[in-house]
Amino acid sequence: MPELPEVESLAIYLRERAAGRVIDRADSAAVSVLKTYRPDLTELRGRIIETAVRHGKFLDLVAVDEAAGSEPLHLVMHLARAGWLRWRENLAAEPPRPGKGPLAFRLRFTDGAGFDLTEAGTQKRLAVYLVADPAEVPGVAALGPDPLADDFTVDVLAGLLAGRRTQIKGVLRDQKIVAGIGNAYSDEVLHAAKMSPFKLASSLTSDEVEWLHQAIMSTLRAAVARSAGLAAGDLKAEKKSGLQVHGRAGQPCPVCGDTVREVSFADSALQYCPTCQTGGKPLADRRMSRLLR
Repeated sequence: MPELPEVESLAIYLRERAAGRVIDRADSAAVSVLKTYRPDLTELRGRIIETAVRHGKFLDLVAVDEAAGSEPLHLVMHLARAGWLRWRENLAAEPPRPGKGPLAFRLRFTDGAGFDLTEAGTQKRLAVYLVADPAEVPGVAALGPDPLADDFTVDVLAGLLAGRRTQIKGVLRDQKIVAGIGNAYSDEVLHAAKMSPFKLASSLTSDEVEWLHQAIMSTLRAAVARSAGLAAGDLKAEKKSGLQVHGRAGQPCPVCGDTVREVSFADSALQYCPTCQTGGKPLADRRMSRLLR
């Protein structure tokens, strides 16, 4: 799933390529992808892309109508687990035909360039919204603070963790608590913080909260920096190459050399290093088992 660093990079990528271009048409190629019906997608025609911004894991294209002087429209996109953005310099003028393939949505500009949103697999969760205000998107309205914002301080993080008898791994992944961190980067953050993924959030000492904050900042900023200047098609490979423990079960930890372990759940898995994070002890392989604190 694209997380904060990849979506931030996609926003930069679109600001560089799409800003200033005039929209020719926007088309949904899958019944499930478009979550709003007013304004209609046809209202994007003739509008100019002003900028692209990020809200957590949501990508937001801001389209303005300079001639009419009307309020901007926001094309908000969530790529879900298996979605991706593919820029094309020459898109067909005719609308895409709905079908069973990976194409979910297409935005074409008057010069023929544009992008497709594609989604692999059978679980179609990619979502597109056209709204006057990003806060009209339920997922955006519910987002917690952004960890790359200047006001995301140690004290703010401490307040978010206080009283939460929830495993820290789950807290970091909860978009209503902290925006933008998913399964992969929560593993990476906790490895950098040398912290068990099953440690209760409310049990962190003030020093541990500070270490966690530093790990969040350094991990996300480094990932964004590594992605700077890359084409959209190269971001997935860059993400995979930069991960220390996530997706690397059975491989040596790049910090200590111990074997990276995995805990599997019904629909996901986490990876960690026992030496770096749990005092050398392997975690139980099921959520209901006795877990390390």
